[in-house]
Amino acid sequence: MKRYLIPLSFLSIGIVSCQENKKDADKKSDVPEAVQTAFEKKYPGENDPDWKQDEHGYWESHFKKDGEKYRADFNADGSWVETENSIKDGELPEAIKNVITEKYSDREITEVERVDGAEKGIFYDVEFKQKGKNMDVEFREDGSVISQ
Repeated sequence: MKRYLIPLSFLSIGIVSCQENKKDADKKSDVPEAVQTAFEKKYPGENDPDWKQDEHGYWESHFKKDGEKYRADFNADGSWVETENSIKDGELPEAIKNVITEKYSDREITEVERVDGAEKGIFYDVEFKQKGKNMDVEFREDGSVISQ
């Protein structure tokens, strides 16, 4: 009986692994074809993104480009919404650093992203720690504030 226990354990693990892979494959097949086509056109050569649908209904693709992590959002009809990637504080344009020093020096930065949006163009989203929900401030490269 004991000699069957180990092979049976490996068999069970294998079956569970196959089921998990099937779930991932089903998720990718849920992505609308228009979204997959739009992604392939916008990011040729990036052929293995991870997909999920967010709370706004956007289809999010997570992928790496030149070793950096990116997230691109698309509507179900395939229209591109935005692409963002995390950057370090030091990579912010000088004008934005100056505004942060002037207006937000008492706040701790928790995240910085460079965003290229279909509607807003290129901007930088800086998240500051605060009690409750963190505060996001969007900046243009010249340091002007888009939204707070």
